[in-house]
This record gives sequence, structure tokens and C-alpha cells, in this order.
Amino acid sequence: MGRPHPPRDVPAEQHFACTLCGQCCHGWLPLTLEETLVHAGRFPLAIVWTPVPQGARAFELTAQLGTSLQLPNGKRAAISIMPIVYIPRSMACPALLDNRCAIQDSKPLRCRAMPFYAYRREDDQGDGLIPRKGWACDTSEQAPLVYRDRRILDREGFDAERAALIAQAPELRAYAETTLKLHPTLLGRLQAVMQKPSGDGLVVGFSSFIRRHRSYDRIDFARRQHPVLMAFAERTAQDRQLATYRDYYREAASELEWLARQEG
Repeated sequence: MGRPHPPRDVPAEQHFACTLCGQCCHGWLPLTLEETLVHAGRFPLAIVWTPVPQGARAFELTAQLGTSLQLPNGKRAAISIMPIVYIPRSMACPALLDNRCAIQDSKPLRCRAMPFYAYRREDDQGDGLIPRKGWACDTSEQAPLVYRDRRILDREGFDAERAALIAQAPELRAYAETTLKLHPTLLGRLQAVMQKPSGDGLVVGFSSFIRRHRSYDRIDFARRQHPVLMAFAERTAQDRQLATYRDYYREAASELEWLARQEG
């Protein structure tokens, strides 16, 4: 669930087993478009746009799963357009109960694929198998061998997530093209994101996607998502460090109210 490590040297063979420490079940969680509709009544949703400069290792795959464009500075960038569960990195997933997932029947593909990450190339997965500080993943030789010579051995979760990302790419690409035409200043904002050392993307309301797709039941989506956003706005109301999240929840809820009125 967590973001991958920065690149570092990794051994030729790597072992991994989950110990149910629950540490990866915090913060942003990428979902597929299909999963956003399934979980609209459970998770606060957003879309994050993340530019990747041309020449970067992830450029080609990011362009395949998202889109690519030329920025105002003349440079080309691939853009990841990722639906996410938008919660603070200090906050546990709402579906985590006693360090176990409470939604096994509808568990997101991102969680099923852990510790592998389908937004990254297969030969660039090794550093994700190295536990972060505070994580209790078992990477001893007693754990299953899962990665050898930069190839994934247990492929089911990774392949399922990658297939879903490829299948939804045309829909996200069309959304991106329409949004960029309607909001040309977005290009400059993406360029500014590229200059930040944090690597965080540009977070926008999920309603920006819903309002442009007539095939989705927008009233039903708003009915289920609005109370979730309001509940998280209340949960983050007293913590100044979470003001960015609180403001997002409130604004996104207001956008859904407006969208529902337009539909009505």
C-alpha cells in the first residue's frame, strides 16, 4: 500500500513473507477505476497526477499506463493518473482491523500484489522487498523466495494488477486529455510538481473524473462518497498538520453536492 523505496542495490535473490504488522496499510492506496466505484462508500477518493521526466527509468511504463505530454518549458513528461484512497500517511486504512484486512472479498488489487508494484517495471522491484523502518516483513532465508535476477516468481497478484492498469489506461488517457483542454493551467502546475524534491503528485477531486463520464451513475457515487468525505473531514478537523487533507475532504464534498444538484 505504501510508496516504493528509492532505488538501492539489491541482492540477486530475495525472500519475503508478510507478518501482519499492518505498517504498509497506512496512507495513500492506489485503486483501479472499477475499485473506486466498489469502495466509494468506504474510502475517501482522489486522483493524483504525477509527472515523470523523459529519460527517467519509469517514463515508458508511466506513459503506457497514463499519458505523455509536452510541458510549457518544452520538456516532455509521462503522467501517471492514479485513482487513490486519499488518507494521511499517519492514518491506517479504514478496512484494517486488528492488523488484518476486513474486506478480503473485495480487497484491492494493489494490496493483493504487495510487495510488488505494477506501476513499476518488473526489473525494478527489488528495493520494494526491503522493509522500511518500523516494518516487520520477514525477508529471511526461511521466507519464500519471491524475486530472482530481477524477475518476479509469484506473479499472480502483480500480473492481475498490471492487466487492470493496462485495461483502464484508455479511459484515464481520455479523461486527462479532456481535463487539460478545459484547464490549460494544469500544465504549469504539473511542471511545478516536477521541480519538487518530494516526488508527490498533484491531487485533484475524484469528481473531476466522474463528471466527465456519463456511463457512471453520478448520483449513486455522490450519495455513497459524500458521507465518507464528511466523516474524514471531521476526523482530521482538530489536527493542524492534516489541514491539507481536511480542506480537500470539505472541498471534494462540496463538489459532489454541486454535481448532485446538476444531475437532479
